[in-house]
Amino acid sequence: MPTPDFVLALREKIGTDPLWLTGVTAVVTRGAGEDRELLVVRRADSGALTPVTGIVDPGEQPAVAAEREVLEEADVVAVAERLTWVQTLPEMTYPNGDRAQYLDLVFACRWVSGDPYPADGENTEAFWAPVSDLPTMSENMRERVRIALAGAAEARFER
Repeated sequence: MPTPDFVLALREKIGTDPLWLTGVTAVVTRGAGEDRELLVVRRADSGALTPVTGIVDPGEQPAVAAEREVLEEADVVAVAERLTWVQTLPEMTYPNGDRAQYLDLVFACRWVSGDPYPADGENTEAFWAPVSDLPTMSENMRERVRIALAGAAEARFER
């Protein structure tokens, strides 16, 4: 489901005014060393290649949201192991005029099971890509992946 029901309900009240949302990025890897792979999806709305991303539902724990999004979007079971980056993304305007800004929480996640495919219609592709040869992604998405793969014990945050 591309837009959560709670966002649609809010939009009925506020129209296209800016909406502050919490998002998650799930950087899911499997394997180790030179064989390590990253779960990548191609977004249906923009065609961009990204890790799995999504919106945290009201009352939902962010790590649970990351795991849920991976399962919903790619039919892969993953475990969120570490919060790696907290950042505020620039305000964006969707093609329908809706404006939103996200607090994005990036999680390093470990693959448990499943073969990826575009399970819910939000993506047109879902696949494993070698970490050593990642496909073209936006600079910010590459940075999310880089930070998650770095393995630091503490999360990065901006000031």
